[in-house]
Amino acid sequence: MDADDFEQIRKAVRQLVREEVIPREEEIDLDDRIPEELRGAIADMGLFGYALPEEYGGLGVNMKEDVELAFEFGYTTPAFRSLFGTNNGIAGQVIAKFGSEEQKQRYLPRLAAGELIGSFALTEAEAGSDPAGLRTTARRDGDGWVISGSKRYITNAPLADLFVVFARSDPEERGGRGISSFVVDAKAPGVSLGAKDKKMGQSGAWTSEVFFDEVRVPADALVGEEGRGYSKALTVLSRGRLHIAAMCVGMAQRVLDESVAYAATAKQGGAPIGRFQLVQALIADMHTELVAGRALVRDVAARYDSGEDTSVGPSAAKLFCSEMVGRATDRAVQVHGGLGYLRTTPVERFYRDARLYRLYEGTSEVQRVIIGGGLLRAAGMPRS
Repeated sequence: MDADDFEQIRKAVRQLVREEVIPREEEIDLDDRIPEELRGAIADMGLFGYALPEEYGGLGVNMKEDVELAFEFGYTTPAFRSLFGTNNGIAGQVIAKFGSEEQKQRYLPRLAAGELIGSFALTEAEAGSDPAGLRTTARRDGDGWVISGSKRYITNAPLADLFVVFARSDPEERGGRGISSFVVDAKAPGVSLGAKDKKMGQSGAWTSEVFFDEVRVPADALVGEEGRGYSKALTVLSRGRLHIAAMCVGMAQRVLDESVAYAATAKQGGAPIGRFQLVQALIADMHTELVAGRALVRDVAARYDSGEDTSVGPSAAKLFCSEMVGRATDRAVQVHGGLGYLRTTPVERFYRDARLYRLYEGTSEVQRVIIGGGLLRAAGMPRS
């Protein structure tokens, strides 16, 4: 994309976030939903497909551009980005990268337009980061497949029009082998949802359990090669981790801005609390880690686009930035004092929202395993 064109998009996103979303953050938090008019604005800007290929109706941003937009998305409630995040990320990317031409033509233009919401159904109650526990099955039946099982903590499930489902198609295989991926219509007979989850934070971003009871899908529902589904999941999760890292940077910038503005004006003993050196220290630590996180994300994004590093770098960025934003929101509450503990204060909401970043799309512990294992294998250590 031309640099000037991208800058116009970034500025438009910033304007939307700061003029239309931020004023409604408390409403979104209390109502646990994104207002319909905001969904329309998101669609009008092309954000449902900003990371999908241009030839299928998307904006076609690369990873360097993706993270710059995510810095803007992260400045407000995560529910804003969550509405269109799965279309661009872990669900849409499976189809864009591995789908047949027919699948791309069928789904991507409608995902990019916001006519469809896609949802990524990998996690199960007994299978999070370790695929060995995957219990959902896909068995051949005539010229199609029958999928049975359940998925847990599935983002946008209550809104989904389609699911990208990962199921074990070869019961003789273990671990990541023998897992295939399928596109499943959310209205297909046998698909049902659990109750919408009541979460600690990120209100307005919906998740729920999804059940597949003998769901029949045609042969062309299979995405890519049979038995290679888990490698597809890892590929799109790696991109998603870098995107999440950038979201964390955006949130850290927001709580820093809130803290600086508060410390410069709130008074104790007749003087702004910002004159107290220990308050300055909290702000200095927030700023320093934020600058480091932003630089890390930009560096990793450049190496992702070049193909130099598509695994260890994204995990390192996700690990550092998700931990960093947790510290930033904690310090922001501390700067605000008692006011920071009240539900009407933005930093209180971000404190709750930030906690999920260390859990989804791979916990901090999983990122450490990926980083350490990747470096050691690169040094010649054999796989177990």
